[in-house]
Order: sequence, then structure tokens, then C-alpha cells
Amino acid sequence: MTGSPQGSFLDRYFHITERGSSISTEIRGGVVTFFAMAYIILLNPLILGTVPDHTGKELGISPVAAVTALAAGVMTIAFGIFAKYPFGIAAGLGINTLVAVTFVSSEGLTWPEAMGLVVIDGIIIVLLAVSGFREAVFHAIPASLKSAITVGIGLFIAFVGVVDAGFVTRVPDAANTSVPVGFGIDGSVASWSGVVFVVGLILCGVLAARKIRGGLFIGIVATTVFAVIVQAIAGDPDDSPSTGWHMAVPKLPDSLGGIPDLQLLGEVDLFGAFARVGFLSACLLIFTLVLSNFFDAMGTMTGLGKQAGLANEDGVLPNMRTALIVEGTGAIVGGAASASSNTVFVDSAAGIGDGARTGLANVVTGLIFIAAMFLTPLYEVVPVEAAAPVLVIVGAMMMGQVKDIDFGNLTVGLPAFLTIVMMPFSYSIANGIGIGFVAFVVLNVGVGNWRKIHPLMYLVAVLFAVYFGMDPIKDAIG
Repeated sequence: MTGSPQGSFLDRYFHITERGSSISTEIRGGVVTFFAMAYIILLNPLILGTVPDHTGKELGISPVAAVTALAAGVMTIAFGIFAKYPFGIAAGLGINTLVAVTFVSSEGLTWPEAMGLVVIDGIIIVLLAVSGFREAVFHAIPASLKSAITVGIGLFIAFVGVVDAGFVTRVPDAANTSVPVGFGIDGSVASWSGVVFVVGLILCGVLAARKIRGGLFIGIVATTVFAVIVQAIAGDPDDSPSTGWHMAVPKLPDSLGGIPDLQLLGEVDLFGAFARVGFLSACLLIFTLVLSNFFDAMGTMTGLGKQAGLANEDGVLPNMRTALIVEGTGAIVGGAASASSNTVFVDSAAGIGDGARTGLANVVTGLIFIAAMFLTPLYEVVPVEAAAPVLVIVGAMMMGQVKDIDFGNLTVGLPAFLTIVMMPFSYSIANGIGIGFVAFVVLNVGVGNWRKIHPLMYLVAVLFAVYFGMDPIKDAIG
């Protein structure tokens, strides 16, 4: 491989040649991963920054954007250096919504109290990783469910791509229809953003099919250029939504950025939630965080590891314990920064699809996240419509694992099927894993195969049953 001289420090440390990659490929893959993940710097502030707690305090858009980029940069670099895998880390979308909607709006916690629970969640996750418990759970999962997790994640990220790009839209409940989602706008690609997504999908698909080196990166750049041209010609001067962009408006910025607002760093109250909602209720909230964090990250790493060809025949990554410890630290860092729990991002599949195989790609991604704190207007040039096609293409690649699942045996096929479909249907990797685990245990016990189930699978199934029944449990205990 060119650009990665065997015997160099980078090559030895990150195992670049050993994994069939090169320095140039890792750099390119890291850039692709950033563009696929960059939307989190736009979206996380909208979720966390605009919700007031019971004191009326809001975190604010600019401060949340700054700490989101900072936490993602620090944790992505740390994961690359210590775990040595190309898995980007940033604020988890499901968890940030849980913190904002449930912890702050419903439970009445202040923002420092809510972030305190996130930090405690991270400490527990790290301790579970250090003890070897998380790694043991990895080994306990049947091979069929590991393949199902990979396929489900592929379907999930493809669904995320088409939804974020507006190619598939939610049908409002007021429409009085049983159809939950629809194609485009009223069944057609009626916006310029939709056209940009289709052009990007075709371009990325052709480049990937022709195995062009750096094809997905080229696709993102070319689609962004096309989007900027479309905005310049067809966009409204006031950037009104009529053009159809779903997050960033693709236009050249007036300035390159400024000094980031990092006032939220350290705004944490570790134990305030216990006094406000009671010890038991606070413990239930932490349990919800831990279970979601634990299995969302586990499933994502399983899927990404298999996609990159880095997992062994049992679907387990080498150096797994170190990876799990560093990933768990993301919750501590994210909570301490008021950015919410940081976890492995499934969108890293974009960089892997473009050739990233080592932690060097993560270092590149992380450095761009750090730079993004100062260059916010510049990275906003890339619209989600330009990155979403890559998620769809990579999702299609990950679907190849479906061939390893024996759907002819329902005790294997049904849990795998539920794992696969419930990830996009519930918009949660953890939910898909949990439903698949519970179904696997129940079905195999029902047919008399209970001796073949690893004891940890029983424990995890029970924990997920409690997790899914959390609201009735909380109501029962007052």
C-alpha cells in the first residue's frame, strides 16, 4: 500500500499495512466519517440547547454546539489512539433526546442534575468494562444475532439517511392515515433538496460499484458542489425552507468562524437528582441510561467491526476491553461537558466504506471536530443531503451479513428478523437488540433449548424486559 511505509511509527502503531490500508486511505476515510457525522454539531444544540429546565435555564445553541464538537473531537481521537479502530464518537442522538425530554422536561431536573446522571452512567459503564462484564456479554451473544445486529444497523443507517435527507418523510398524525411515513413530499421528489439527494445517491452508487478509490469522499464533495450551485440558482435569498434543505443551507459562508463558547464545561451536579426526584427514581433513570448506552455501543461496534473485516469469526473485535473502556469514558466526558453521553457513532460506517481500517482515521476525524469549533460556518456548507447518500450505500453493503442467518430455523430466524426490523422501526439500535435478545431466550426456552443458552443471555433478557416496562414500573413505585 502506498503512503504507508512498512516499519514507520504510524504503520506499526495503527497496524495500517497489517489491515490492508494506507495513510492516505485513512486520512480520506477520516474526512468522510466527519462529514457523515457533522450533522450532530447542528442537531445536538437543537435538542439540548432550546429546552428550558424548571428554573427557565436553557443551555443555548452556540454553547452546546461548541461542547458537542469538543467532546466529539477529544473522544474520537482517544478512541483512535487507544482502541485503534476507525469508529467515530459523538453525542448519542437517542440519549440526548432522553435527557432533554424525560430527565429535564418530564422529571423536572435542572440541566446540571441531568448531566450529573449522565456522568454517573459513564462511570458505571467504565466499571462494567474494566471488570470484563461487557466483554463477557459480547462472547455470550449467538453468532446469528451478531449478524442480525450488523444487518439491522445497515438498515437503520440507510433509514436515517433517507429520513434526514427528506427522501422519506413522516406523515403527520392529523392526516388520519395508517401510513406512518411517505415518499418525498406527497409521493414525489418535489424539492431541490430531494433532487440533490437522488443525484448524490446515484453518483455514490456508481463510484462504489466501480470500486473507485475514495469514491464516497468524491461523491460527498461533488454532491456538495452541486448543492451549492442549486442553492445559488434556485434558493431564496432569505434561505427560507421552500428550497427544502433539512439542516445546513449549502452556501459559501460570510466568515470562517470565531472563538467557541465553552461556558458549559463542568456545569454538572452529580447528586442533585437524587434529592430532587428521590433515590429510587434517580436509580431507575440511571438504569435506563446504562442499558441504552451499554447495548447501543455494543451493537454499533459489532456491526462496524464486521463491516470493516476486523472482527474474528465469532464477531468479536480484538482489544475489545480497551475499546469498551474508552467508549464508556465518552459518557463521562459528554456529561461533564453538558453535551450528553458520547458513544460510538454508526455513521462511522461511511468512512469504513471508503476504506478506513485503523485508529488513524479517527485521529483525522477528531481533529476536524476540534477545528469545527472555530470553523462552524465552513462545515455548514455540506448539507445533510450530500452525506445521506453515503449512509444508504453503506447500509446496502452491511446487508450482506444476512446470508449468515438461518431463517429456516425460527428459533434463530425470528429473533434475528426482529432485531433487524426493530432498529429502523423504533429508531433505536438498543431497542432492536433488546427485542431480539428477549425473543431469542423466550423462543429457545419454549422449544426446550434452554440448556444451550448462555446464562448471561438470560440476565440480559430480564434486564431488557425491565427496561421495556420502565414506565409501568415507575408508576407502580410512585
